[in-house]
Amino acid sequence: MVVDDEPDVIFAVEFNLKKFNEEYEVIRAESGKRCLELLQEKQIPDLILLDIMMPEMSGWETYNKIKENPSWEKIPIVFLTARVDRTAENAGSFLGEDYIEKPYDPEDLKRRVDKVLSAKK
Repeated sequence: MVVDDEPDVIFAVEFNLKKFNEEYEVIRAESGKRCLELLQEKQIPDLILLDIMMPEMSGWETYNKIKENPSWEKIPIVFLTARVDRTAENAGSFLGEDYIEKPYDPEDLKRRVDKVLSAKK
């Protein structure tokens, strides 16, 4: 699942992941609220790529809501964000499985997503 308020970012992530592996299925969520709705509808992904800076519900708030729910708490979360300050990087690296800064290198994104998915198995 890719959670980002910028549709172009969601499209680019999906395109770049599928370029390397057609088997990836990407669930699109344009907000933290939509992410939670999809999870409630039982669309449970293997991994969530989560933007931090979003209107209404930030990535931090979305993260907290996901981790509060026993059905979702084990879903790996990778922060994918343009926020590059040291505090965000430290918190994102500590809370999530990884922290990736935008703009990202497509091959690096795939490698890091694969690494998190492999660790989950």
